[in-house]
Amino acid sequence: MKLSQRLKGLDAIEADQEHRENGSGGAPADGPSTAAAPPAARSLPKAQVTEQVDPLAELKQRAQQALFARLGSRLYDSSLSDEQLQAFVRQELTEVIDAERTPLSADERKRLTGEITNDVLGYGPIQPFLDDPTVTEIMVNSDTGIYVERNGRLQHTTARFLSEDHLRRVIERIVSQVGRRIDESSPMVDARLPDGSRVNAIIPPLAVDGPTLTIRKFAADPYQVGDLISFGTMTPEIATLLDACVRGRLNILVSGGTGTGKTTLLNVLSSYIPEDERIVTIEDAVELQLNQEHVVRLEARPPNIEGKGQVAIRDLVRNSLRMRPDRIIVGETRGGEALDMLQAMNTGHDGSLSTVHANTPRDAISRMETMVLMAGMDLPVRAIREQIASAVDLIVQITRLRDGSRRITHVTEVHGMEGQVVTLQDVFLFDYSDGLDEDGRFRGKQRPTGIRPRFTDRLEQYGIPIPPIVFGAPIDDADGLNLNGRPRR
Repeated sequence: MKLSQRLKGLDAIEADQEHRENGSGGAPADGPSTAAAPPAARSLPKAQVTEQVDPLAELKQRAQQALFARLGSRLYDSSLSDEQLQAFVRQELTEVIDAERTPLSADERKRLTGEITNDVLGYGPIQPFLDDPTVTEIMVNSDTGIYVERNGRLQHTTARFLSEDHLRRVIERIVSQVGRRIDESSPMVDARLPDGSRVNAIIPPLAVDGPTLTIRKFAADPYQVGDLISFGTMTPEIATLLDACVRGRLNILVSGGTGTGKTTLLNVLSSYIPEDERIVTIEDAVELQLNQEHVVRLEARPPNIEGKGQVAIRDLVRNSLRMRPDRIIVGETRGGEALDMLQAMNTGHDGSLSTVHANTPRDAISRMETMVLMAGMDLPVRAIREQIASAVDLIVQITRLRDGSRRITHVTEVHGMEGQVVTLQDVFLFDYSDGLDEDGRFRGKQRPTGIRPRFTDRLEQYGIPIPPIVFGAPIDDADGLNLNGRPRR
């Protein structure tokens, strides 16, 4: 943990203590309030609810003050690793609580230790959810509630921030780690946690009801193709096809809505890239977790407080062309950089990957047209469509279904142009006809349409054959697929 983070943690604690001394009465000390409020308290008006006093508040305040007195300069010792500092803080905190001689149950003692440690070294009441591997997303709606996503479903938690100021300090602590800022002049920010988890924060005056924080967590161990097959996101046949397309240097566009798993799928696709190729990734906030050795990661930069110094995705795409890339991966195409991506795909940078927000493959084509127009070039629509038809080989549509699962619903080949229209051909479609199981989950899976894509001939010329079983043709089991989606040898 950086020295600046430790200083901010101390500032947050001292600010809350000063706030209490100046008239906040019985407000609890800074830290997570994980105990559920009694039903009567939840039904009272807000002014009455705030009168509910944490029974451990005074003990917590005294313990915090004694802890900082004992820690002294050790809290800011940059030679200590995070693990050493955390162990040291917990040891000192245990001695402080013992010295209080206040009778505490095992649960109360554990809660008190955890809350103080989280306030000093972590992110307050959301720290337990960041440490919980079953939580995939954290949503904080001001100081009124914290929601989490587990297994694709939203859940309301009993954890709370003490105040909007408490939440604001945690947001500032997060964004400062990556050199970003958030204030009234710049009230929105995209950032990331040290583990790569995506962070979005927005504060008043844009957020009317108070600061809002959304964190999309990344798995400590990135998902592999076998994981997506076991989840039902794809089938071994789709995995085999995508493996061949990536190794065959086809240009692939991953399309889907917000929270559908586009970045996760992009990570899996990138794992098929051979180790001997140079990869340049371009993102607003670094999220991709590539395992290859030869990777150059570029990150966009927002304008400074004077409105200068911005480096947009489009600038990075153009710069990447001078970096001798074998592959260009754009985390998300959302604006004028679409034109530069298409030009790169059409001028020798085959095998490029990107994502786009769209609900269907046809919508993805329309979105690409719109984004090219956002580049400010007065191009006729037909010229744009010809660029798209020539550049993009495959569109993979991923959708978040009503049961919370993420499934690939279309694998679509871009055929070319017919008149003024970009022609598409579905290779795989999700079959909804099997209905739902007893848990409300879709039974269906992706099924081949029986159509063999045109690009398979090109892949065979490159020495990358695709077994006929992938496209639904009957074949002897000896020529089937392994669990990882590759053909049996």
